Amino acid sequence: MGYIIVVSLPLILFILILALACYLIGRNSGRREAARIPQYYGPPAPAPPPSVDKPSQV
Repeated sequence: MGYIIVVSLPLILFILILALACYLIGRNSGRREAARIPQYYGPPAPAPPPSVDKPSQV
């Protein structure tokens, strides 16, 4: 029983440290990527129609 605890405890700690490292590396690379690429939600809004000035009739 003692052998199982001695072997499994370092393995569990190693997996936790590895998971934390992967999380931090992924978060860092995601933030770096988000800073480079602007957010794109959809197509740009269409331009307003050109205004035509009508001559005033008096």
